[in-house]
Amino acid sequence: MDFTQFIDFTQLVFLALVPYVLASQGTMLGGRTGIFNVAQEGIMLVGASVGFLSAYQSGSLVVGMLTAMLVGGLFGFALAFFTTTLKMDQFVIGLALFFIGLALSTLFYKFAVGVTLQPPLIPTLQETPIPGLSQIPVIGPILFNQNVLVYVTILLSALLYYLLYHTSFGLELRAVGENPKAADSLGINVTLTRYLTAIVGGMLMALAGAYLPMAYTGTFTEGIVRGRGWLSIALTFFGGWTPHLIFFGALFFAGVEVFALRIQVASDIGIPYQFLLMLPYIATILVMMIPSKSRPPAFLGQNYDREKRGLT
Repeated sequence: MDFTQFIDFTQLVFLALVPYVLASQGTMLGGRTGIFNVAQEGIMLVGASVGFLSAYQSGSLVVGMLTAMLVGGLFGFALAFFTTTLKMDQFVIGLALFFIGLALSTLFYKFAVGVTLQPPLIPTLQETPIPGLSQIPVIGPILFNQNVLVYVTILLSALLYYLLYHTSFGLELRAVGENPKAADSLGINVTLTRYLTAIVGGMLMALAGAYLPMAYTGTFTEGIVRGRGWLSIALTFFGGWTPHLIFFGALFFAGVEVFALRIQVASDIGIPYQFLLMLPYIATILVMMIPSKSRPPAFLGQNYDREKRGLT
């Protein structure tokens, strides 16, 4: 790999990390208040479908992104309602929402488009070079010659780190996920906090899904998410439920994805493409074997019952 190829490869890695980061940060946000969302794959699929259809009908990618986030927020609200208000099992509800998202993504597309020989297309996100910074050797083309959502993803990770570790609101969020009983006794609204993080987390997951047709294919296809939602759960654990480590972990996952795609298109390497499709999952198993000092929030996946002053 020469220097030009290295720059091209790294550019693609930053292009590919967006859905991993958005979905994982959404998972992390809910988890920090004790809500363990396992519906990422379904929320990303319905976000991809709704985002694409809205962008196609309106002619605006921004409208598509906002619509996808709205639907993702509704999924997050449903998760919070069934688990925080009705005290139902988080894992079971998450799986149910996954299957609902999976079904709705296909239903919406078939209802709006039907069966066509030529699928409808939308313009994909274009590179938006940052004046001056994009001219910096090496770093410029890699970091400052990307589409808008790449910049948003980088800034979002930095803002989430600042929010969690340098603001009183972030301290309250972490307190709810570590000990909701203590947080409640200090006057923190545990229910409202969980609802907020579940809704915002769902919005980020849906935006991660909408990014795929808007940045890659220009159209929606069944299975477009290709397991990225499940991988985002592993990435969140690998990143220790911290925004900055999740971001750096996403660079690794995106690098594996881009590497697999590069190998696929190489004509002189006779590796079955089915094996290459397994690479991200093999990488997931390997990185999860690495010992880590970080731990998930203490009450991750547990419901708080204020009346009993305990957990259910």
